[in-house]
Amino acid sequence: VQPQASGGGLVQAGGSLRLSCAASGRTFSSYHMGWFRQPQGKEREFVAVVSWTTRTYYADSVKGRFTISRDNAKNTVYLQMNNLNPEDTAVYYCAARVDRNPLVLQTSPRLYDYWGQGTLVTVSS
Repeated sequence: VQPQASGGGLVQAGGSLRLSCAASGRTFSSYHMGWFRQPQGKEREFVAVVSWTTRTYYADSVKGRFTISRDNAKNTVYLQMNNLNPEDTAVYYCAARVDRNPLVLQTSPRLYDYWGQGTLVTVSS
């Protein structure tokens, strides 16, 4: 599977954006899909993950503001981001993980198997 993120851009604080990640491959529905972000000069960090059973988990910093979802018919995962603040500015990446266990949702970038290019989100104050 090859993820491809899109939907980034410039938004004012308090605004919203929806990121999309389209993935090629006929086995998309069997992957856990995660969103990560990397602020300039910092390490890549976990944002959210959705399992192939649609179970979700979020970083504390985005809980209540971001929503991850997936549409297996379209091979796409989404990240709806609301009430954005300047600390959310980063390059956002989506990634896929092969995992038969639907109960364990990994947050380490090192445990994801496939990565797409990122999309830049800039939040102005």
